[in-house]
Amino acid sequence: MNRLYPVGIQNFEKIRKDGYIYVDKTASLYQLVKTGQYYFLSRPRRFGKSLMISTLEAYFTGKRELFKGLEMERLEKDWTVHPVLYMDLNTRNYYDYESLVGILSQNLEEWEKLYGDEKKDRVPEERFMYVIKRACEKTGHKVVILIDEYDKPILQTISKPELQTEYRNTLKAFYGALKSCDGYIRFA
Repeated sequence: MNRLYPVGIQNFEKIRKDGYIYVDKTASLYQLVKTGQYYFLSRPRRFGKSLMISTLEAYFTGKRELFKGLEMERLEKDWTVHPVLYMDLNTRNYYDYESLVGILSQNLEEWEKLYGDEKKDRVPEERFMYVIKRACEKTGHKVVILIDEYDKPILQTISKPELQTEYRNTLKAFYGALKSCDGYIRFA
């Protein structure tokens, strides 16, 4: 029997559906989601952060069938579906300020299609706050926010201090929405 190893695959659903070997870490994820609300993951490159975020996305969107035979299937009884705001900052080359605002707007526009765009003419952090609140109000469930490659804009501009300052200020305000919307957030 040939074993399929998920080399370079960071999508939990693909791994599970296509029969790749998966080392079950779902008991640890269950503990994580049941004991806390906010987490900052800082691990070396190629250490499974994106796969972990993909697994959390599947869990919070209620894709129970993907967890068949895993510890999560045994541990979780409710399988509550939450609105998930997933953003991957890896998909852009951050060469100027507009590239950062562009990726934030791209994600916000996608979420605004689902939850309302009444604040679409505002700054990104105001739009983010509005989407978080509306997603919770519209679905009746608290929101899950998953951000992958959160530091790529800063890392790509390491040699451009003026751009780094702009990026830090923008991202600080954007991520500040999490604190302001704490009552609407289940997990981030």
